Amino acid sequence: MYFTKMQGCGNDYIYVDGAKEHITQAEKPDIVRRLSDRHFGIGGDGVIFINPAVDADFEMEMYNADGSRSEMCGNGIRCVAKYVYDKGLTDKTDLVIVSGGKPKYIHIHEKNGKAERIRVNMGSPILEPKLVPVDPSKLDEAPNAGSEALVNTPLTVLGKTYGMTFVSMGNPHAVTFVDDVKGLDLPAIGPSFENHVCFPNRTNTEFVRVMDRKNIEMRVWERGTGETLACGTGCCACGVACVLNGLTDESITVHVLGGEIEITWDRGENVVYMTGPAVTVFEGEVKI
Repeated sequence: MYFTKMQGCGNDYIYVDGAKEHITQAEKPDIVRRLSDRHFGIGGDGVIFINPAVDADFEMEMYNADGSRSEMCGNGIRCVAKYVYDKGLTDKTDLVIVSGGKPKYIHIHEKNGKAERIRVNMGSPILEPKLVPVDPSKLDEAPNAGSEALVNTPLTVLGKTYGMTFVSMGNPHAVTFVDDVKGLDLPAIGPSFENHVCFPNRTNTEFVRVMDRKNIEMRVWERGTGETLACGTGCCACGVACVLNGLTDESITVHVLGGEIEITWDRGENVVYMTGPAVTVFEGEVKI
């Protein structure tokens, strides 16, 4: 099977042309786990298949490193856009790529015939608890009946209470604000957030330190993968959570372990825009 290794701010995936490599759905979870292994495989945060689409330019079919499906990946979809543009599968700089059944609108900033930076219209944030999804009955305190959003909501994990803001960007996120992100032992605490009983589909968890009104620092624990160097949808969720908590402006730079991602929540349109890099690392062929 031919593959391309790509990364967006260090959030790295193995990309496969689904139109050329024909793998059954039943085979994919095991293949994903083997390929994602950083010691015995290619190594990555998961595998993304780039498929033909009927009502869009392309489909992104994303798998986490543990073989589970995910609805959306912000860094991943930027890399998909670079893949199809750089390989001449399209000459369009404005694309529609569907992921998890939802279309995302992409603009490619190209340089010397190659996609360099990608801007993604990530759509509207989802704040209604049952759609994130989060089960309010499993939280420390029952929210007010009919709450449209859960902002700075107490949640006790491993004996410590955190203020959580819950956002879906097509996949679930739980954002909490801390004084120090560098000193966190994410491998110790991350799984307890991911698998908390209030998250029926598990969750991605973002730990955020606000630097100023235009900059935040973030580390992320991704469901099915663990800590990653960046998470595009997580950066979007953080931008929304920052505004909901009155901590930043609508446009911010999110400083992740692997680089920087620009996020704008246009409150008038109720749309989140994400801009960041996409980089090809290497290509090859692997026996599956």
